Amino acid sequence: MSTPERGEGGGIPERLYVITRGRSGLAEQTTFDLVTLIVALAEPTPAMPPEHAAILRICGSPLSVAEISAYLRLPASVVTVLLTDLLTEERIEARACVPQAILPERALLEAVISGLQRL
Repeated sequence: MSTPERGEGGGIPERLYVITRGRSGLAEQTTFDLVTLIVALAEPTPAMPPEHAAILRICGSPLSVAEISAYLRLPASVVTVLLTDLLTEERIEARACVPQAILPERALLEAVISGLQRL
């Protein structure tokens, strides 16, 4: 007799279906990407699903969606569904990561330097 294949997250694929209540992360991908920072705004409650409670416990300081996925050993698509639940309930805050600074063109900098040297 063979054992069921283990999916990502150390559980059988049906477990992931149960955790997300059959929802996929496709609709939520517009809200979260792997580098979106998540911060908990509330404490977990006893009646809360264990995965939601775990997210609130580990997000006392900002963590990215990728880090949460790694800590919980769940696929990012599953974590995205869970984060959407918590965001809807206003239990977390999602912050875009800091964008890389946009530097001016080299020609503009050279023109400014040249103008300053003429002063």
